[in-house]
Amino acid sequence: MVDTKALISRVEPGRYAREFREFLLKTNMFALAMGVVIGAATTKLVNSIVEDLVMPIAGVLTPKGDWRSLSWGFWRFNWTYGHFLGTLLDFVIIATVVFFITKMFVKQAPPPPTKVCPACKEGNHPEASRCKFCTSELPKPQAPIVPAA
Repeated sequence: MVDTKALISRVEPGRYAREFREFLLKTNMFALAMGVVIGAATTKLVNSIVEDLVMPIAGVLTPKGDWRSLSWGFWRFNWTYGHFLGTLLDFVIIATVVFFITKMFVKQAPPPPTKVCPACKEGNHPEASRCKFCTSELPKPQAPIVPAA
């Protein structure tokens, strides 16, 4: 039989909390969990934009309003092109909304500075003395001109 009182007395909650925090930070588990939560929230936002803002407009623009049930049949075949077009439209709308949300929150890093070779017009490291493509000599950078006071 296990003595639970002795087991509980050996437990150090502060140490376990510290170890758990280190585990979360070292393994990027916290970042992964935050990514899942933000992904779920973004999914709800995009679905709401599509269903509540865009689809009512698409429904008004179609003659009967029930354009997803459009089909064309011949002999034993029945092609439901309305369902396909609806799925395609959903994809385009969702991709557009995700693109705009991503452009709002993710800023691209500026390109690294380069020195252009006068012979071949390729970019090189700013401190390079020779072009890595055509091996011609690169002009030395000019010192900034300080106006006289």
